[in-house]
Amino acid sequence: MPVLHPVILCGGSGTRLWPLSRQYSPKQFVPLIGGKSLLTLTAERLRPLLEEHAAPRLTRVNSADHLRPPSDEHVPPRLTLVTAADHRFMAREAVAAAGLEASLILEPQGRNTAPAIVAAALQLQARFGPESLLLVVPADNFIPDREAFARAVRAGIAQAREGNWVIAGVLPSYPATGYGYIALKPPDAESARQAGLHPARAYPVERFVEKPAPDEAERMLLEGCYFWNAGIFLVKAGVAIASAAELCPGMVNTLTACLGRSVPNSDGDLALDASFGEAQNISIDYAVLEKHPRVAMVPFAGAWSDVGSWTSVAELTTVPDARHNRLHGKAQTLCGSERNYVYAPDRLVVTVGVEDLLIVDTPDALLVAHQSAAEKVKEAVSELDRAGIAQARAHRRVARPWGSYDAIDAGERFLVKRITVNPGAALSLQMHHHRAEHWIVVRGTARVTRGEEVFLVSENQSTYIPVGVRHRLENPGKLPLEMIEVQSGSYLQEDDIVRFSDQYGRA
Repeated sequence: MPVLHPVILCGGSGTRLWPLSRQYSPKQFVPLIGGKSLLTLTAERLRPLLEEHAAPRLTRVNSADHLRPPSDEHVPPRLTLVTAADHRFMAREAVAAAGLEASLILEPQGRNTAPAIVAAALQLQARFGPESLLLVVPADNFIPDREAFARAVRAGIAQAREGNWVIAGVLPSYPATGYGYIALKPPDAESARQAGLHPARAYPVERFVEKPAPDEAERMLLEGCYFWNAGIFLVKAGVAIASAAELCPGMVNTLTACLGRSVPNSDGDLALDASFGEAQNISIDYAVLEKHPRVAMVPFAGAWSDVGSWTSVAELTTVPDARHNRLHGKAQTLCGSERNYVYAPDRLVVTVGVEDLLIVDTPDALLVAHQSAAEKVKEAVSELDRAGIAQARAHRRVARPWGSYDAIDAGERFLVKRITVNPGAALSLQMHHHRAEHWIVVRGTARVTRGEEVFLVSENQSTYIPVGVRHRLENPGKLPLEMIEVQSGSYLQEDDIVRFSDQYGRA
């Protein structure tokens, strides 16, 4: 049975789903569907395939470091994730929620899908050989039918092992203009029109069509032999590398040199060297697939969404009421409001006599848009970012490897945070040049390092950290530590942190 190595591409900012999805916490990490993130749902979907095609554990056989797989041992199911270095803790947490482990390849900056896939192929080839079979999937697809997905993957394995790139094609349900399309070769297109596509076959691909105009999308839908490009691939590591070397000159050499300079961090994740930024910023479709002579498509007829806009979120997560409003949380649509989507998880949001709106409420930002402008949210976020508005990139609540903080109030020379520290976790040993901090413990017990002192602070007690003093906050207990931090000083930004030691490997 062939060994399968799932590779999840976990980049992208997901700004079309702003303000819930932001650069520092993109949509793949946000609990959008059933209280789970898209990354967790993706990992859960891959788990049966991982267990079915588990990789053998490699063991030493002599002092020359030769490796061989024993006949009866297997490694635990493990994924490979390619994600931004800043997102590594969220990525690991999301995979753990699916009961799996992951080897992380950390990008210092995003360079699109081609460098990400080739870097993963180089890494897996070095570990398991050129015949290693990569199953490349995006982190942000929603595919509720796991068994249909698994059948499609199994249908493409033989073609991939013969040296083809195999791509999943989704049967279109409407003339979408925001997706790329896959066109089959004429003989297969004709047989498909007469007899229908077989879900256990891989069909030769003739060409790709990028985001067609509306009339062309309607024509392709009526012809019935064009498919949405889901961005899901099966390919041998050696084939992926050889294809990129031939069709995208320089990329393999750049990435090989980059991997040679890259070292694992304290968690064992491979932190790619800054030279990764020298690789071409290009998708795998443009770099390889549109030029490669051996590309096959497996049809997928199950439900699929790239969750690319608030309109798609509305359709996936809510049921319309009698006036076709879709509501989440504490929303109320009154006095003739029709065909609206209102996301209001925390506070009451009321509409009166409005139609066709998207309303998304978060603690620090509110989006109101006409449904026809859903695709323009990304453009609006870019304008906010250019204007230097912090909410374009970050939430008020910020996840950290030790827990989280929520900036609940701010003014001139002060900032108030609600801090949660996980059991057994600790902030770095640090100091600040421009701010002092007052800590008040609300729940739990804190172990505080302040200069040469180490002491405990219990509920309803407080302490003070002067400017320029080394300090650390730890949670020695078995329950979350909750506290209020009041910062005061002339400069209160997060870059006023000098770290002396950090158990999470941060600089």
